[in-house]
Amino acid sequence: MEWSDVRIFLAIVRSGTLGGAARALHLSHPTVGRRLRALEQATGNTLFQRTADGLVPTEEGHSIIALAEQMEEGALAMQRRLAGQEQNLRGSLRVSSADWFGAYVLPPIIADYASAYPNVDVEILTGTRLFSLAQREADIAFRIVPFDTPDVVQRRLVRLSYGAYVATESPEPAYGDGAGFRLITHDTSTGQFPDIGWLKESFPNARTVLRSNNRNVQGRMCRIGIGIAVLPQVVGNQMPGLRRLNLPAEPPGRDIWMGYHRDIRRLERLRAFITTVTNHIANVQS
Repeated sequence: MEWSDVRIFLAIVRSGTLGGAARALHLSHPTVGRRLRALEQATGNTLFQRTADGLVPTEEGHSIIALAEQMEEGALAMQRRLAGQEQNLRGSLRVSSADWFGAYVLPPIIADYASAYPNVDVEILTGTRLFSLAQREADIAFRIVPFDTPDVVQRRLVRLSYGAYVATESPEPAYGDGAGFRLITHDTSTGQFPDIGWLKESFPNARTVLRSNNRNVQGRMCRIGIGIAVLPQVVGNQMPGLRRLNLPAEPPGRDIWMGYHRDIRRLERLRAFITTVTNHIANVQS
């Protein structure tokens, strides 16, 4: 049984359709269907049942998922180990972060890195999804919480300050009151945000009018006068049309953590990127 066929099997398990597996693997729909039929013929078993909801593993299919995942981990470990031995500064580097970090913190870092290492192609992956370092979905990631997997080398980079912002022409809200004002908060379904709790406690009589999981959206809504928003200062201070409130207490800050898989810790282009980050990160609050 070839790894390429097992890879297709797992992609179908995870997506539930031939089309989804084809998109995930950058293959054509007919190719995935043909390889699945070949795999089923080679094993002598029907591995998927076609239902109204898509392809569902049969009992035989279910029985080999764990084994297929073990094979996948071995193949990925080999890929990471070989990648970690590359010593030339060329190739690709995938960087994962929150949207605001990618938009307001990374640009000067990427600019310096791209200037120094023009043969490295950098890809920035942003959003709420946590890209897997083990599966090489990303080579290095920046998060506001520590990494929880043992194979990740991580370090706390810096603690970022947050601030409360209103539109430049907005009147000053009363701290401890907030009557007559509205709040722009974060979607808390993806986790806890201490700054949002602080915002509601600091302006208890203000009404929450909008929630968003995107800090850039929050800032833009704040800029047109919809309400008070809490933002990382590196975002709010760079966004025209916003005024940071001078309050008796500031919202709690957040730590920024950087992590990468230990198997690629010797990858030269990664090490060069980490050096560039280290040289820049101390200035993100200035």
